[in-house]
Amino acid sequence: MKVLVVGKGAREHALCWRLSQSPEVRKLFCTSGNPGMYRIATPVDLSPVDIKQLADFAQSQMIDLTVVGPENPLSLGIVDEFERRGLTIFGPTRGAAQLEASKSFAKSLMQEAGVPTAQWAAFDDPDAARRYVKARSSPQVVKADGLALGKGATVCDDTDSALLAIAKAMEQRQFGEAGARVVIEERLTGEELSFFALCNGDAAIPLGIVRDHKAVFDGDQGPNTGGMGAYCPVPPYDQQFEHRVMQEVVHPILQALARRGTPYKGVLFAGLMVNGHEIAVLEFNVRFGDPECEPLMMRFEGDLATTLLAVAQGRLADISFKLSPRSAVTVVLASAGYPGDYRTGLPISGLDQIEGAEPSDLKVKWALDRVRVKAFHAGTALRNGQLVTDGGRVLAITALAEGLEAAAAAAYEAAATIDFEGKHMRHDVGRRNPLIVS
Repeated sequence: MKVLVVGKGAREHALCWRLSQSPEVRKLFCTSGNPGMYRIATPVDLSPVDIKQLADFAQSQMIDLTVVGPENPLSLGIVDEFERRGLTIFGPTRGAAQLEASKSFAKSLMQEAGVPTAQWAAFDDPDAARRYVKARSSPQVVKADGLALGKGATVCDDTDSALLAIAKAMEQRQFGEAGARVVIEERLTGEELSFFALCNGDAAIPLGIVRDHKAVFDGDQGPNTGGMGAYCPVPPYDQQFEHRVMQEVVHPILQALARRGTPYKGVLFAGLMVNGHEIAVLEFNVRFGDPECEPLMMRFEGDLATTLLAVAQGRLADISFKLSPRSAVTVVLASAGYPGDYRTGLPISGLDQIEGAEPSDLKVKWALDRVRVKAFHAGTALRNGQLVTDGGRVLAITALAEGLEAAAAAAYEAAATIDFEGKHMRHDVGRRNPLIVS
């Protein structure tokens, strides 16, 4: 089959990498892409949000399956346009994608479906939002209602920090139009998990649980980013826990969307907070997470192309895959200053020690005994033959090994071989105390 991957970051590189291993894929395309993706996919000079042009390309090339990585094209209706033309595409329609595109929509749907979530309220008026915060006795979280690239949530310790977050989102427009409306919710404590399920209508199967690291500094300090690392599996969350999430969260949401006439197709990402026996949904995303996708794809065992095609065609019963029992850890190498201002165009060195190599070919000591390491490109570019930085998150170094400790050690040793000016990473991915707040 011919496959098109929409998007150009580390998530899409990981998807391309796994799709390229399918014996069914004879041609793989990617939109714009990055130097890592160019090794396995043919770039198409189109933006992920050029929906009509992408549909034209898919028609002209007779693409059998399009896989959408980022949320923006989904919220703009890429699936609606492709399906209108009879093209097969993996992802939810624009109506169903509101689950991520609008926090207030998702919260209302959770209430309707009886899905547990934090107490909340939505505001278009900053003065009303301020009055609400001042009336609360417990800490709050201020979230931009729209899409903010994973950076729209501010976890507040007190009233003053919540008031500042309201001002930044609604008046200073720190997140652009996404912050014109905010959702303010009670701050929860516990373990935060990313839960993934493959869905079609009211049918779904679990895909896996990942823990990510959102804050920019060790110990979950500093502002939220798009994600500084992730790992899976996440002990002690087993199949019994997965079953519970499917029954209490996934199926009720799918049924509520179907009742509204917007059945959900694709991968559903539920951000959970678990405190003892209690489960609460923080938010929903309508695509593979980034960096969660990277360790998930590292553990995926099966034919990803035929799996995603079966989801897109409503054939969940035909899906057969498993996740490796080994652990996968992703460490993100970021530019200095991220998630704020940062420089680009800085030369990257050391990647040749791991990129494109199999374990037996690697030059460093952890390349032994069933350890696999991949460097997924996030924000990189080639300029005059030199690999340079081209984004806030630059590389997602991902290792697969027997056990979490070994996988983290391999990922960090690999990360140490790579250098660029201002390179920043967290040092506690897969190692930190799991008690957090969000």
